[in-house]
Amino acid sequence: MVLSSRMKILVVEDDPDVGRLLVNALSEVGYEVVWASDGKAGVTAALGGEYGLIILDRQLGDGIDGTDILRAVRGSGREVPALFLSGLGEVSDWVAGLQAGGDDYLVKPFKMDELLARIEALTSAPAFK
Repeated sequence: MVLSSRMKILVVEDDPDVGRLLVNALSEVGYEVVWASDGKAGVTAALGGEYGLIILDRQLGDGIDGTDILRAVRGSGREVPALFLSGLGEVSDWVAGLQAGGDDYLVKPFKMDELLARIEALTSAPAFK
């Protein structure tokens, strides 16, 4: 899958290996990727930029949860699609992510093909066009 236009994606991920993997893989298929490596940078980036999608880890190294970031985004009135990509895999974790305003939740470890399919589904949904 190669994109005709470069949609901008914010990735908020504190694990450097996962962050680099996401930046490289998403850039390779044509997305413009901004990577915030902790919660504070994630809040700043999420509220200060325009994105076609936000991918959020739940547990970030500086004590900020991805749900905190998404609540701030939703509180500002932004309707950007949001996907949680997290090692927290209990149903209660999924529910917390969705209740915070998430549109999808994918548990680590994940397959890149599945992530790309979910991104495509979220960004082509009529509610976000």
